[in-house]
Amino acid sequence: MSKITLTPVSSGIYWLEVAEADLRVLCGCPADSVKHLMKRGLIDSTEVGSVHCETGPNAILLSDRQIQNGSFANLAEFPVLQMLYRQGMLLPGHPNNTGAKPILIGRDEVVRAQMDYIYRGNYGLTSVEEILDTGLSEEQAEEMMRLKLRFAFGTIHPTEDLLEARIVGNAPVEVRNGVTVARQRTNRYEFTYQGEQVLVDLNLPLNRHYETPYDLGFHSLPRDYFSIVHTGEGDGWDINRPCMASILVFQGRIYLIDAGPNIDHSLNALGVDINEVEGIFHTHAHDDHFSGLTTLIRTDHRLKYYSTRLVRESVSKKLAALMSVEEQDFEQYFEIHDLDLGIWNNIDGLEVRPIFSPHPVETNIFFFRTLWSKGYLSYAHLADIPARDVLEGMVTEDSDAPGLSNELFEQVWEYYRDPADLKKIDMGGGLIHGKAVDFEGDESKKIVLAHTDRPLTEGEQEIGVEETFGSIDVLIPGNEDYLLIYAENHLKTYYPTVPHSDLIMLVNCKRRSYGVGETIIPSGVIPDSVHLLLTGTAELIKDEFGISNPLSSASLIGDLSVLSETPTTSIYRARSPVETLAIPRVLFHEFILRNQILEQVEHLQEMLEFMHHCWLLQEMISYPVKIRIARHAVLSKHKKGDTFNPDEKGFAFLKTGKAVLWDNGRLVRILTPGDFWGVGAVLGGLSQNISVEIVEDVTTYRITNPEVLRQAPILRWKLLEKTGQRS
Repeated sequence: MSKITLTPVSSGIYWLEVAEADLRVLCGCPADSVKHLMKRGLIDSTEVGSVHCETGPNAILLSDRQIQNGSFANLAEFPVLQMLYRQGMLLPGHPNNTGAKPILIGRDEVVRAQMDYIYRGNYGLTSVEEILDTGLSEEQAEEMMRLKLRFAFGTIHPTEDLLEARIVGNAPVEVRNGVTVARQRTNRYEFTYQGEQVLVDLNLPLNRHYETPYDLGFHSLPRDYFSIVHTGEGDGWDINRPCMASILVFQGRIYLIDAGPNIDHSLNALGVDINEVEGIFHTHAHDDHFSGLTTLIRTDHRLKYYSTRLVRESVSKKLAALMSVEEQDFEQYFEIHDLDLGIWNNIDGLEVRPIFSPHPVETNIFFFRTLWSKGYLSYAHLADIPARDVLEGMVTEDSDAPGLSNELFEQVWEYYRDPADLKKIDMGGGLIHGKAVDFEGDESKKIVLAHTDRPLTEGEQEIGVEETFGSIDVLIPGNEDYLLIYAENHLKTYYPTVPHSDLIMLVNCKRRSYGVGETIIPSGVIPDSVHLLLTGTAELIKDEFGISNPLSSASLIGDLSVLSETPTTSIYRARSPVETLAIPRVLFHEFILRNQILEQVEHLQEMLEFMHHCWLLQEMISYPVKIRIARHAVLSKHKKGDTFNPDEKGFAFLKTGKAVLWDNGRLVRILTPGDFWGVGAVLGGLSQNISVEIVEDVTTYRITNPEVLRQAPILRWKLLEKTGQRS
């Protein structure tokens, strides 16, 4: 019988166990890895010495690559929390607290990054000075630090006090009780015990992605004037539901309230393309509300980030640690809008009041309101609030002791009980989450109970309700068709010189809806209509190349076949529920001819067709952004034998020919059409060691203004992923 067992759990996740050595390794920890272990029964309820707790891993093997196929590979916060608290490895007096610490295994820089990210996830800002830097007064900063220390049981511990690191190179390193591990090559680790070896390969195959542990079905999301879409009522341990979150729709625009794991799956289930999202209101930096930020930077524009500076500073420090980037890079991915704490902030007619809420990390809850026919209508989102008895137990009038003053306690509870037309509350219980009973008698018109992994009791059902994914509370119906406004704006991007009246003519065309997997335009036909994708995500499938490219909202499909009167060579299919504006073929053709833009459109289409074959531009780049890039592209040529530093020449896509990329004399890769060079010109930090050698005459599309690439966060993300693969 094997001494080492290796069990596949999900894409990129394995369970390695050496029972004799008391070693259980979670190999790979992308988003919701704990939920995958729970579903497989590898984490289960148990009793140790009459103490109820859970089984689970006691070590984590980290991926060498922080990004795989567009998703973050290392999110160890919740697996670590499960070990420390739900298994009891940190709890005083717990039978599982034997002095052994959870172990992080991996390359030095990867382990250190995870240690720092977990540290910020535990504590957020960790000194009075860091809190003062957010603009608060010294008195406020000192009180917040006292409260933080109370949640931390009096001490801010470095992560090394809680976890052990096993830094792995090519030589074997002992993990525990005679089990060793050695790194064979990128993401391939060999575990050895008493002469037996097992190889763990954490590399995701091309076109494979980390999986979501739950199925959400498919739903539609109407663009109302003011509505709340319920997108998460569970918590970080609920294997069947996403973590507590909502979508707020205001005047047809889509805003997220928090972004937990697998936010892209939630959006896809609602037929929302990530590029349709206007911004995010963010409560705090715990992973069940935070880790989706790594998805939100995979957009073609910077999403608006709304929170107080207090929360934003905490979040940016944690994200910088997770991504191994500089803290100031946060503003490269998000458009920052700091909100004033405790007062109403007006955001284009939507009023938002963030309120400080006690929690181990900096947290604000949100109240939203907007004026309507009989006064204000409001929504309150109370994520990660403490229970009243827990918070009251922290009250102390000793200004030097960890805790909070009675004045702050009363103020917090007055805010919590402030009535709203709709209020969603955290009722997760325990030391840092709320209780439904605290809202008995609350005068809000409707209370939604969330942030739990269990059904509501009868008593809780008398206080509030449980919502299902995709259910909607419409506070103010929409009487305007916001999608037509978006359609006009998109068409204006495509055809900036066309008269407004002609754009309205196109906008007046019929709309069509398609379900998941339904064909919008088949291959081998001249389409009867050109489709402007209004909502959701579609895909282009080129059979002869084996290419499947996602198409985001605002994409125009079928136009080239209509104009050239040639059959399509691709299938266009709905990836999520989608809605399109269907412009009849004859009308579209006449529209182009009478506005004398055929040559301009054909030139752009040539570049757009090329972009379909570029890895960098394939994923979730909307057509308006591709057009902006195309308008800054010029053809350039290089002769065979030319050698140059690509960062100095600037960013370019290889259109034809072949070249070789060298790094300090080491072959990095052979460049073929669709590849690129000059990453340093976009990301900064020009390298003197990089060179390109032209081995066949080439033509390139040189980007004259790298800023058009910098403006798309997903391109920065993918360039970081590509450069990270050189190591």
